[in-house]
Amino acid sequence: MTGIVRRSFDTADETRPFEGGKGRLDLLTTEQGAVGRAVFEPGWRWSQHVKPIAGTDSCQAAHVGYVVSGRIHVVMDDGEEDDFGPGDFMQVTPGHDAWVVGDEPCVALDWNGFGDYAKPS
Repeated sequence: MTGIVRRSFDTADETRPFEGGKGRLDLLTTEQGAVGRAVFEPGWRWSQHVKPIAGTDSCQAAHVGYVVSGRIHVVMDDGEEDDFGPGDFMQVTPGHDAWVVGDEPCVALDWNGFGDYAKPS
C-alpha cells in the first residue's frame, strides 16, 4: 500500500443504478472497505426504487455518512424520523425508508452501509 491514495467516484469500481432511473450508487473498493457516493434524484424513494432490488420490506443497511447536497428524509420502522441536508453527518440503523425532499438531487457519501446497497441478490 502506498502512503497516499487518490480515487474518483467519477471512475468508480462499480455503479449500481436505482429502479426507474432515479439515481445511482457509485462504489469504490478500498483496503478498508467499500465507500459509496449515492445520487438520489428528485422523486427517489427507497421503498419504490431500491426495495425491488434489495427484496426486503425496509432498508437493512446501517449507514454512516455525510450529505453533500440536497435533502433526504428518513423514517425508521418504529416511526422515528429526521431530515438530513448539506453538511450533515448521518448515522442510521437498519430498518428504515427514505426519500428525497425537494427538487434537487441528494448526494450522500457513506463509508459503512453501501457495500451491499442496491446490489441484486
